[in-house]
Amino acid sequence: MINLKIVCVGNLKEDFWKKACEEYIKRLSRFCNVKVVELAEQNKFENESRILLEEGKEILKNISPNSVLLDVKGKEVSSEELAEKIKKISLESNEIAFVIGGSYGICDKVKEYAKDRISFGKITLPHNLARVVLLEQVYRAFMINSGAKYHK
Repeated sequence: MINLKIVCVGNLKEDFWKKACEEYIKRLSRFCNVKVVELAEQNKFENESRILLEEGKEILKNISPNSVLLDVKGKEVSSEELAEKIKKISLESNEIAFVIGGSYGICDKVKEYAKDRISFGKITLPHNLARVVLLEQVYRAFMINSGAKYHK
């Protein structure tokens, strides 16, 4: 069984976000082992580049080169394309990691290190919502790859 890691800067504060994520993690458990790594937001620094650097160091400790970053400037992918990407990565590795950066984004070092960058469109999503959307889309991708009827 493949290991799915979701690396996020920040945590979920409201219960409804937690419940939504828990539901998709429960659904994903038939396809993969899910681990969510919540990294502390580095808001103690006033300098944006310093915040990105410190958050980037923590992200790099938790990912491998085959990780996929959520980035508004990344390649927009359809659900089918995400399913294909997950299938391809799972043939190369037993772990897939997705990264959701902090409120200032993701530093260049992480962008250079990671395998791929994807976008869910040109809109900016709050980090809590981005996590739910990511989990739902990853679940949809696994359903597509399994031939199930969830995806229409």
